[in-house]
Amino acid sequence: MSAKIDVDKLDFAFQPIVNTHTGKIFAVEALIRNVEELEFESIFHFFDTLANKKILYKVDMLLRKKAIKKYKKIEINNLKLFYNIDNRLFAMPDFQFGETSKQLEKYELSKDDICFEITEHSSLEDQQLIKHIVSTYKSKNYNIALDDFGTGISGLHLLYLSDTNFIKIDKFFIENIHKDAKKRLFCASIVEMAHTMGIKVIAEGVETKEEYYVCKEIKADYIQGYLVARPSTNIKDIKKYYSKENIFNKDRRVSRGNFIDKSFIDKIDPLNVNASLHELFVYFKEHTLNTFVPIIDDNKKILGAIYEVDIKEISYSQYGLSLAKNDSFKAKLKNYIKPVLEIDLSWGIDKALEIFNMRNDAQGVFVSKDARYYGFINLNNLLSLSYKRNLEIAQNQNPLTKLPGNKQIENFISTAFKNNQHTQIVYFDFNDFKPFNDTYGFRQGDRAILMFSEILQKNISSENFIAHVGGDDFFVGFVNSNYDYVYEVIKNVQEEFRINATSLYNEKDINNGYMTSKDRFGVEREFKLLSVSSAIIEIVENSSLQQFNLCLGSIKSASKKSITPLGVSIF
Repeated sequence: MSAKIDVDKLDFAFQPIVNTHTGKIFAVEALIRNVEELEFESIFHFFDTLANKKILYKVDMLLRKKAIKKYKKIEINNLKLFYNIDNRLFAMPDFQFGETSKQLEKYELSKDDICFEITEHSSLEDQQLIKHIVSTYKSKNYNIALDDFGTGISGLHLLYLSDTNFIKIDKFFIENIHKDAKKRLFCASIVEMAHTMGIKVIAEGVETKEEYYVCKEIKADYIQGYLVARPSTNIKDIKKYYSKENIFNKDRRVSRGNFIDKSFIDKIDPLNVNASLHELFVYFKEHTLNTFVPIIDDNKKILGAIYEVDIKEISYSQYGLSLAKNDSFKAKLKNYIKPVLEIDLSWGIDKALEIFNMRNDAQGVFVSKDARYYGFINLNNLLSLSYKRNLEIAQNQNPLTKLPGNKQIENFISTAFKNNQHTQIVYFDFNDFKPFNDTYGFRQGDRAILMFSEILQKNISSENFIAHVGGDDFFVGFVNSNYDYVYEVIKNVQEEFRINATSLYNEKDINNGYMTSKDRFGVEREFKLLSVSSAIIEIVENSSLQQFNLCLGSIKSASKKSITPLGVSIF
């Protein structure tokens, strides 16, 4: 095959990346099309050939120009272009910086408009070189995304070495995430870590509503996949907002007590990242009570904060103000920006406190609303919110298990119907608990209840709702989960409790497999060892609360003594 590549035969398809909560487009990813017309078997074959022939950089620059030119024609403001970079590009003999900025200038674009995606798949033989290149791109104000995160052997290492702006969780972890507790746990941990580091998370390969709902539950910032839109070579297919099946309008609300009271949010005036150093000095002189200033971009997105203490040496020096006014002294605000803790207003108090507790050196948390800077919650207000939240929980939680009680259960059910959410509600009830409690005593009975509470919390992720009705009755609520997944989780909970509960009996009863006690009529008889029955009520969209109440009593009675979950759907 000739070393000459006819780039004119190639095209780019764009796939949208949208805000998880609103469906508003955030970016498009450029994906190469038509490599088969150049007699390549696949896109991988195409890039392998370019790398082997040492022409990867040369061809990539031609492709980059082509992608930028086409992207510029999309008539949507504040839209980013995500462009994939093969890691082998940096090892090409003709590699150099500077060509991209020329193309951006030609089309009147800023460096913030483009984000380079670095994949985990290619080997990173010289990770210090990669670190240097990423740092160089960052210093030149380009955005960096770590693509296919979780699939390579060097992902965490590269994440540690590089100051990336975005993580794209690989579609392997998103596929059927609603059915796989391990995938959900992995992705939730990645999102948690990323947010603590000030990194935004994009979930790739979202194809079903169920996968989308889990991505929203674990707080992924953006989603990309066939559920939103397939890649298209026609730029007219790119829309400002996506509302397929109205999923973005069916937002799961935080519980009433978990809302962040807006009176606790300080509206601190931000400064644009393109402001001059002189404007920064003036800001602190005019805002004498502020020790920092939030820095935002042109889209009002929070980038970090600049602290007055970090610029005092310059601002209070004899010539500091004069230097800042001098156009030849081009100090960039980005040189002074420090990363900050950021939450979305919709996340609620619990998430805000969880994020804050991961960084004990923070002065507070910054709040965004629909990806735009909203305000700041300082340390004192966080403590006040924490106190109010703990008081509300203590007033309504079960005193033994510390789980939410009946008031929160009522709120959960009411919210599910009000928001027309696809929900699975599970009721648990111990079998033969009274004779066990009468024979072994209340203390041993409490141990059984605590044991079951711990099994629930171990097997059911924190994104779901676990509550204690009272006595030996428990409640679990799953929102937007798959019924088969819920059934398997509940079945495992029942089996684990049945096995573990045998440890609460004496050796004689364990060997017999039953215990002897008086029933409610005073008659001595045999009772099986402790187990738990469960009833799953699936509430599909457009169900009524009246139907739910009619079904509740009958299914609880029918499930009694059942060793596997009994389920019913309300239509």
